[in-house]
Amino acid sequence: MRTFLIAGNWKMNKTAEEARAFFAEFNALAPAKTKCEALICPTFTALSAAKEANKGRISLGAQNVYPKDSGAFTGEISPKMLSEFVTYVIVGHSERRTLLKESNAFINEKIHALLSHQLKPILCVGESLEERKAGRAFDVIAEELTEGLAAISKEQMAAITIAYEPIWAIGTGETATPAIAQEVHAFIRNWLVKHFDKSVADGVRILYGGSLKASNAHDLLSQPDIDGGLIGGASLEAKSFVDIIQIADELL
Repeated sequence: MRTFLIAGNWKMNKTAEEARAFFAEFNALAPAKTKCEALICPTFTALSAAKEANKGRISLGAQNVYPKDSGAFTGEISPKMLSEFVTYVIVGHSERRTLLKESNAFINEKIHALLSHQLKPILCVGESLEERKAGRAFDVIAEELTEGLAAISKEQMAAITIAYEPIWAIGTGETATPAIAQEVHAFIRNWLVKHFDKSVADGVRILYGGSLKASNAHDLLSQPDIDGGLIGGASLEAKSFVDIIQIADELL
């Protein structure tokens, strides 16, 4: 049975007090029960406030992790620390790959660390505009999947979500057409079939992460291999996030 994950990534936005205000409005607007799973990934400093204000209505996630339980890693956050607050953790986001030069091997280390603490990784993959124009989109994504999911078992894949981020469509207002997005999602699904099996591939949710919003959510989520969204700007306002959740519910 198909399920959607509608995941909001606040990036470096919202204080603890602003998180409380968001969830107060969200809880007032959102239906008590939804068919899809909703998720918000706040900033680290807002996690505690978000957990309190959320009142268990939706899932919570983190935007990053360091792959050690503790130690001399000033400024980092461990899986053990995050496990008190969240269920999901984003890894390999394009902004961390490009701005902070995170490698596929380091991202793979994070995934293994998260799984050891029963946390669910959301692995982001995607190509730049230059890579797409050069016809290398599928090669880039295949490499990110191969190295990012190294030494991951079929059983472990059940806890992993993949998010396709066309880097050229993040924060630009540009969006991959539903046909382009579906083509890449189908490629990812087929890669999972080849490297695991069809049962595993069918069970993995593949999210679209390039400027998804209420105005294009229906067309994107109607595609057979798009299982939800990793949403940036449209998740910062409770009303727009609820609108996307309701569109997803109508498609299930």
